[in-house]
Amino acid sequence: MKKTMFRACALVLAVSVFSGFRDNGKNDGLPGKEKLVMQKETGLKIPAGFDATIVAENLGTARHLVVTPKGKVYVKLAKLKDGKGIAMLEDTNGDGKVDQQKFFGDFVGTGIAIKGNYLYASSNEEVFRYTLNANGEVTNPDKPEKIVTGLINRHQHESKSIVLDNNGNLYVNIGAYSNACQEKDRTKGSKGMTPCPILDSAGGIWQFKASVLNQTYGNGVRYATGLRNVVGLDWNTASNELFVMQHGRDQLFQLYPDMYDAKKSAELPAETMYAVKKGDDCGWPYVYYDQFQKKKILAPEYGGDGKKVGGEKALDPVVAFPGHMAPNGLLFYTGTMFPAKYKNGAFIAFHGSWNRAPEKQKGYFVAFVPFKNGKPSGEWEIFADSFAGTEDLQSPGQAQHRPCGLAQGPDGALYVSDDVKGTIYKITYKGK
Repeated sequence: MKKTMFRACALVLAVSVFSGFRDNGKNDGLPGKEKLVMQKETGLKIPAGFDATIVAENLGTARHLVVTPKGKVYVKLAKLKDGKGIAMLEDTNGDGKVDQQKFFGDFVGTGIAIKGNYLYASSNEEVFRYTLNANGEVTNPDKPEKIVTGLINRHQHESKSIVLDNNGNLYVNIGAYSNACQEKDRTKGSKGMTPCPILDSAGGIWQFKASVLNQTYGNGVRYATGLRNVVGLDWNTASNELFVMQHGRDQLFQLYPDMYDAKKSAELPAETMYAVKKGDDCGWPYVYYDQFQKKKILAPEYGGDGKKVGGEKALDPVVAFPGHMAPNGLLFYTGTMFPAKYKNGAFIAFHGSWNRAPEKQKGYFVAFVPFKNGKPSGEWEIFADSFAGTEDLQSPGQAQHRPCGLAQGPDGALYVSDDVKGTIYKITYKGK
């Protein structure tokens, strides 16, 4: 196994990892849902006291989204709509529904962020910056500045999610164009490459300057490595730290049927949340995290057998979730609308994944993890459920909606995007 400099986990928790398993009568490894209430308009199940509305529909492949201080919503699209890749949504009459839509930008992608007077948006190879006026409107829709260019895109884990800190830095996920860094990707019996050459330019988070134009790899810093693919990420202002959600590797049973059965493969490895600092290594492709054993397990491509531990110096996750749920959005809630338990906690949008057959699908909900002093402080729970529209989901293609992006409005409302039909949900708190 490659001997790389790792940093031990900086977060020392009262419990090392919150796996979130609690019996709900269905024995499906998910938290109980008994406190969620069905909303007639949206079909979502959310906690009592909350209200969910649909503010926009039929946008197409709505990925990540942001909301300006004036309430304008910007949505990044993964496919062009009328030749454009960014939607600007506005409720001009205050009735809670979007009545004005504008589209601009001729590139597709996932990432979008606001910092100060700028709107940042990514394609699968570049990051652009637009100027916002005092009303939160883009002033240069046809002439954005190019902040980063030349990022690798090999059509596997190609989306470039972005976030900014408060010190002028831009963080970009560059997903690994591989499942497990095998000599022949996703091929039974193919060995893992040592060292994994993908990590030179992908499989991690890169840091760039937010205000410098035309940067490339040479201008950036590989901030964290050993991350197969990160779609959801956010900057935690309470701990001044970057948090990321990793998509775990696939096909343990298909590639190694002598070590894993179909059920284990559907549940492993965990989807993991990491708190990363500069220089951290989260272990991919050499190890994965097993939420049942609560250990980092040596990957079979590198001599593992499902039990051997590895990556002693690799970063431990701060939260481990069931496997193959595809965490695509992460948001730390800093608003005041929601009850106190949600303050500074993390919302995660689980998009749902194809790699659970023959087991039942999981995900298609927004989860919540309570935080205290910048660290997880309790078990995770399902906050908003039933995006898929059915409890008996056999494949992702049957889902009516799949949550992808999360954003906080100026009033503290939570916005959720769906990239199947392009529905934008707004969740508010009405209780006492």
